[in-house]
Amino acid sequence: MLYIEQLKVAVGDALILDGVNLEIQEGEVHVLLGPNGAGKTTLLMAIMGMPGYRIVGGQIFFQGKDITNLDVEERARMGIGMAFQKMPTISGITLRTLGRLVLEKRGLTDALEETASRVNCLHLLDREVGKGFSGGEMKRAELFQLLLQRPLFSMVDEPESGVDLDSIALVGRALRELFERDHVRTKKRSGLIITHTGYILEYLNADRGHVLMNGRIVCSGNPRDLFADIRERGYQECARCER
Repeated sequence: MLYIEQLKVAVGDALILDGVNLEIQEGEVHVLLGPNGAGKTTLLMAIMGMPGYRIVGGQIFFQGKDITNLDVEERARMGIGMAFQKMPTISGITLRTLGRLVLEKRGLTDALEETASRVNCLHLLDREVGKGFSGGEMKRAELFQLLLQRPLFSMVDEPESGVDLDSIALVGRALRELFERDHVRTKKRSGLIITHTGYILEYLNADRGHVLMNGRIVCSGNPRDLFADIRERGYQECARCER
């Protein structure tokens, strides 16, 4: 589904990612761990093709196609979606209008309110996108859009940050639905999720975890085991392993 080779990404004059290698198979969900400032969000932004994140080396392949130099719209049309850590505000556009546009692109008309109900977003539908939303409302509204979009590859930046325990449970259920393993479908969805707290692992059966430090992935393995080690020993143990 996704293959990244020796990716180097700069933001302004600073090199943030310095040789990231990553492979995610069809139907797999991976978790990305790492200290603040390690470049986790930068990696997601670079995969999405967001402006301001310059790829200065390496390549990104999606379903076997080199997407390194494609723009955001082309990547979205191919089936890549993202839920941001901080939801952007779109003045003058309601969440309902945005949701309808997403469904129209898929040739659907009747899933909007039912989907909104599942992620507790019904009360947000007639509000401007992101305007005055709480942390939990932002997370649910972002996942609402992903559930409508149903991308082949979804990226979620810290789904549990800024939300209470009830919202974490709801977010976890939404993610589980987004990545549901349906063997009837010919295409299985994949994803990459950034987490700091690890709470999301209680709701999501992730396949693999990775630790990003100093602009590179320094270790990979069972996500629960990785997180348990980090909680016990901190990221400095990962740095020692890298050396």
